[in-house]
Amino acid sequence: MKLFPHKDSVRKRTGMTLLECLVYIAVFAILMGVGTAAFYFCWDHTRATVSTATVVESALRAGETWRADVRAATGKIIMSEAADGEVIEIPGHAGKVIYRYRGDELYRENGDTGRSRLVLEKVVHSTMQTEARAGVTAWRWELELKPPRQMRDFPVRFTFLSVSPES
Repeated sequence: MKLFPHKDSVRKRTGMTLLECLVYIAVFAILMGVGTAAFYFCWDHTRATVSTATVVESALRAGETWRADVRAATGKIIMSEAADGEVIEIPGHAGKVIYRYRGDELYRENGDTGRSRLVLEKVVHSTMQTEARAGVTAWRWELELKPPRQMRDFPVRFTFLSVSPES
């Protein structure tokens, strides 16, 4: 047994060739590229999910407000067509509430004060209509919103139903 191995055998076990370094760098670059692409794919879809959730939340909030207004109606609900869109007048204890659909926006207006606020934007389609159901007249609101840019294939549609006490 030799105490000191030959110089060549030590160099072969401890050294790394330039070719091995280049291979490791190439593998590292490929893994970083795939990892970065996967990160940005997930990042974009997360942003799309958040923006879709925001759109859904605002639509549900508007639908619940509309349903509460219809349930609180004290008289006959009047539906009419204006030059710039659809108008629904709902009489209530605190005064008249008016919903106006113009272009791609839906407004809720207090009829007594005339104060109007934007309820929904990017509305593709909005229709409020009566519907006969088992002896009562129900109100149906069909609503379609423009989906966020990343989710073009998934339309954002809602249907809200309510019955006024006057029906």
